Amino acid sequence: MGKKKGSKSSNFIMQGGILAAASIVSRIIGMLYRIPVTNIIGDQGNSYYSAAYEVYNIILLISSYSLPLAVSKVVSAKVALGEHRDAWRSFKAAMCMSLAVGAAASALTFFGAGFFTGTLLNTPESELCLKVLALAIFVMAIMGVLRGYFQGMGTMMPTAVSQVIEQIVNAVVSIAAASMLYSYGVSLDRAKGISDGTGGAVYGAAGSTLGTSLGAVGGLLFLVIVMLMYNRVLQRNLRRDHASENQSYAQILRMLVLTIVPVILSTAVYNISGFVDQGVFKFLMLDLQKMDKEKVDIYWGIYVGKYKLLTNVPIAVASALSSSVIPALTRARMAGNRREMCRKTENAIRMVMLICIPSAFGLTALGGPVLDLLNWNTDKSAPMMFLIGSSAVIFYGLSTLTNGILQGIDHMQIPVRNAVIALVSHLAVLVVLVQFTGIHIYGVVISYMFFAVLMCVLNGMAIRKYLNYRQEIKRTFLIPAISSLIMALAVWLLYTPFENLMGNKPATVLCLILAVVIYGFFVLFLRGITEEELNAMPKGHLIVKVLKKIHLL
Repeated sequence: MGKKKGSKSSNFIMQGGILAAASIVSRIIGMLYRIPVTNIIGDQGNSYYSAAYEVYNIILLISSYSLPLAVSKVVSAKVALGEHRDAWRSFKAAMCMSLAVGAAASALTFFGAGFFTGTLLNTPESELCLKVLALAIFVMAIMGVLRGYFQGMGTMMPTAVSQVIEQIVNAVVSIAAASMLYSYGVSLDRAKGISDGTGGAVYGAAGSTLGTSLGAVGGLLFLVIVMLMYNRVLQRNLRRDHASENQSYAQILRMLVLTIVPVILSTAVYNISGFVDQGVFKFLMLDLQKMDKEKVDIYWGIYVGKYKLLTNVPIAVASALSSSVIPALTRARMAGNRREMCRKTENAIRMVMLICIPSAFGLTALGGPVLDLLNWNTDKSAPMMFLIGSSAVIFYGLSTLTNGILQGIDHMQIPVRNAVIALVSHLAVLVVLVQFTGIHIYGVVISYMFFAVLMCVLNGMAIRKYLNYRQEIKRTFLIPAISSLIMALAVWLLYTPFENLMGNKPATVLCLILAVVIYGFFVLFLRGITEEELNAMPKGHLIVKVLKKIHLL
């Protein structure tokens, strides 16, 4: 009996692990396809792409990004009470709402593209990119409800597979479209007698955003197919529902709005910092310091297209566990089981730190070589960003997860408040560093980290207060940090002799492999992860079997 209970309680880690694996695969695909795209459109094109993408992200956050979390929270609460009919009615109500909101947001994006990119972000060259992304906003609204419903039902597999499909389609289309449209832009410039490369960068960046829209369509088609296949199980669940009365659609919509609005506010404020940072940084650099526009665009293109892209890969784990922990915590809260809520919180934080801490140390030690491996080391500011800002991986991973934990224990207003405090504080730090210290883009990196650190502190205080929770330190933070430090020192010392022996790229690949092996060995040696925790991961039993054979477990 105890084994069954333990298995059930660790299921959210399994589901979170599935989603985390898919998120990492998606981020890796995203990183790999950005290599040829960046090489095609250059840092200047990356700046135009990122300006449009920042606006797209904000509108997506407001219109549909929060739908999976909110819908999964409502549906999981209904399912926990055996109210399958109301869970299905919640899905239908959310779908109607998403169609209306998605269409409005898509129209706003298309017709307001010039205002957003030109007036607000000082980058009028991004207007075409943003217009191309308008379709993705509508599709993502529909896809968000489908993903949220399956997550609320306790399975992350449809979300995970749709993410990978979405990114594969995105990669193929982005590379092909960026290449073709870049050539078209260059030919237009040539016909006009212009030689600064702006036309190629503008059209190439627009081509890369076409992949985002068509990738979203691919992910949606997969989810629709899964939904049709799921119909038989759905009908069986509806027949099993013997609730005395069902909620009206008006009541369900009210509940959805009350759930979605705080989630939207917290995620929007939490993620709006990139949009605000770009506007403030370009205003300070272009209008006050009169720096050359092309240089400013290159700085921002490196920051967003290289630094943030690489650091976001491990942060995907936190985002995935956050998605799986919300319905799990909701079910524990509905059952009044505070001990289980604390246990899930501790396990989720430990899993995130086991990945984010070594990722931060690894990027610090090998940031430059990794950039060389990707042919991205085109400016001396790029490796310096990783040297200064790799620890952002730890703090953003933890703050993303703790946002989800607070939403799962029904204190959704707390992340909103904390994000507003962090946003205002980090803006003050950004202005001081960029305007008065002369460190330009590095000031953005430092203020980016400051935002995440402050969120971690504020969210941690709230979790401690509302759950009466005390974080375990040794296995969660100390052992991963010690193992990561040993790993980082080892690969940092080994890289130069390996480079002299075999060249930059083979040396980097070998050091990355050694980093994984060294970190894994010391985490196991120092008892940083248990057999039970390994078994809770996807294919964990196979990992355990292999580790026992080589006597590491």
